[in-house]
Amino acid sequence: MTCTLATSSPEQTRAFAQQLGALLQPGDVIVLAGEMGAGKTAFTKGVALALGIDEPVASPTFTIVREYQARIPLVHVDVYRLDHVQELHDLGLDDLLGEEAVTVVEWGDKVSAALPGDRLDIRIEFGDGDDDRVFTIDCAGASWVPRRDAIVAIAAGAAGATSAGEG
Repeated sequence: MTCTLATSSPEQTRAFAQQLGALLQPGDVIVLAGEMGAGKTAFTKGVALALGIDEPVASPTFTIVREYQARIPLVHVDVYRLDHVQELHDLGLDDLLGEEAVTVVEWGDKVSAALPGDRLDIRIEFGDGDDDRVFTIDCAGASWVPRRDAIVAIAAGAAGATSAGEG
């Protein structure tokens, strides 16, 4: 199942991510892809709000991994600076992808083969205006099946949202 939606401000991006974040469960993995500045960290901030994280969420570009404690912990990973997939294993990503936290991987498309197949893939692209973003959401794996309708409903509720069908 793939659906798309558009936002026109960082606030709308965070609000969409917060609604989506309310559906997340421990063990979920979200893979974010998109160009530099597309809104991957803004999206993650919305997810963090939904999980009950009240501390500032910053891009882990230089630290690679940031962990936040909340009712559902968040592991925020940025693989932009990694040169080899092996570096993920060296960082202990396998241990971080546990059953107790939600994991968000920025630039995750670079290492998708090393990530679980059961995940939510989100591509963020620039729209026509400076703050416009287009999100393409793909639910992959059995754990997302019960939540697909809710994800489509969230996307449909956002300005400019369209469903691109099921798959």
